[in-house]
Amino acid sequence: MFERLLKTKIEAGLKNNPVVAILGPRQVGKTTLALEVAEGRESIYLDLESTQDQAKLQDAYAYLSHNSDKLVILDEVQRQPEIFRVLRGLVDKGRQAGQGNGQFLVLGSASIDLLQQSSETLAGRIQYLELEGLNSIEVKGNPDILWVRGGFPSSYLAADDATSAQWREDFIRTYLERDIPMLGPRIPSTTLRRLWTMLAHSQGSTVNMSKLAGALDISNVTVGRYIDLLCDLLLVRKLQPFFSNTKKRLVKSPEVFIRDSGLMHQLLNISNLDNLLSYPLAGASWEGFCIENILSVAPQNAKASFYRTTTGAEIDLVLELPGNELWAIEIKRTSSPKVAHGFYIACEDIQPTKRFLVYNGLETFPLPNNIIAISLLELMKMLEKYQ
Repeated sequence: MFERLLKTKIEAGLKNNPVVAILGPRQVGKTTLALEVAEGRESIYLDLESTQDQAKLQDAYAYLSHNSDKLVILDEVQRQPEIFRVLRGLVDKGRQAGQGNGQFLVLGSASIDLLQQSSETLAGRIQYLELEGLNSIEVKGNPDILWVRGGFPSSYLAADDATSAQWREDFIRTYLERDIPMLGPRIPSTTLRRLWTMLAHSQGSTVNMSKLAGALDISNVTVGRYIDLLCDLLLVRKLQPFFSNTKKRLVKSPEVFIRDSGLMHQLLNISNLDNLLSYPLAGASWEGFCIENILSVAPQNAKASFYRTTTGAEIDLVLELPGNELWAIEIKRTSSPKVAHGFYIACEDIQPTKRFLVYNGLETFPLPNNIIAISLLELMKMLEKYQ
C-alpha cells in the first residue's frame, strides 16, 4: 500500500462538495484509494461495469435515495453518463433537507473534458481531482525503477523487469482492443497502436500532423482526433506553449508526451535501465518523467507550459503558481548539471521569479545567473508547500 498524496485533497473535497470525481486511467489505483477514503464511514461501492451493480441502478433515483445516509462510490462512471442527472436531483434534495456534503465519490477513466460533456448539470456541486501514477514522493524508493517501469502500481511492484514489461504490454492491448471500443470510437487497434508508438518516438516534440497522417494513411483531422482521444483517456499530455509579451517569434504548437514513462518504454520495446540509458530518447523520456512528477504535486490552479522561440531559446517547463510566481525549469539527465545558452536567453525573455535545473543527482547548489541545481524529489517537496 502506498500513501497517495491525493487522499487529503479527496477528503477535503468531500467536506466542501456533495460530489467529488477522481479521474485517472485504468489500473492507476482509483478504486483502492476511494475505498481507503471510505474507511471508517458507512459507504457502498458500485462498479458501473458490473451487470450486478447495473441491475441495482435500474431505478437509480430510488436506490440511491435509499442509501442517502451513506457515501456512495460509483466506479467507471463514464459507462452511464445519464447517472449525473440523477445525482443532481439527489444533491438538490439533500441540500433542501439540510444534508451536508460528501454524498458521492465518482471514479472515471476518462478525462475532465469527456466527463464534463455529461456532467454540466452538476456545475457548482462537483469537484474534479486527477489521480496520476505513483510519483517519486509516494514510492520512497529507487527513482530509476519508477522511471523505467512507470507509475502504474502493478507495473512498479512487479517481481522483475520482464514481469513489469508483460503487464504493460497487456495493459496497452486491453486499452486498444477493449476499453477504447467501449467508449464508442471504432478505431482500428493497429492504427492507434502505430500512432501511440510514433508519439513515443517523438516524446516531448511538437507533432507534425501531416507526417503522422501520411505514415498512417489517414487525414490530418483524424490524427488530431485520435491524439485528443488519447489525451481524454489521460494517456497522452499536450503541453501548451507559454506566450509572453516579447516580440520574439515563438513556437505555437503544443509538445506531446506519453504521460507514463513505463508505457512509453513499452511502446519502444525498452525493458530495463541499461537499455534505456543507451537509447537515443533517454533524455526525452527523463524530461517527460520529471514533468509528470512535478505536475502531480503542483497546485490544481497552476498553469504548466513550455517556452521556445524559433531561434532556439527554450525552457522545458514553465510553471505559473499562486502569488504571481513564475518558475522556469530546465530538465537534464546528467551528473554534472549545466544549462544551455538558450535557457539563459529564454529566462531574460520571460523574467521568471525562480530558475531551476532538475538533474538526477542528490545535492542542491547554486549555478550562475540565479539558477538552482536541484533533484526532482527536492523540487517536488518545494512544490508541496503551495498546496
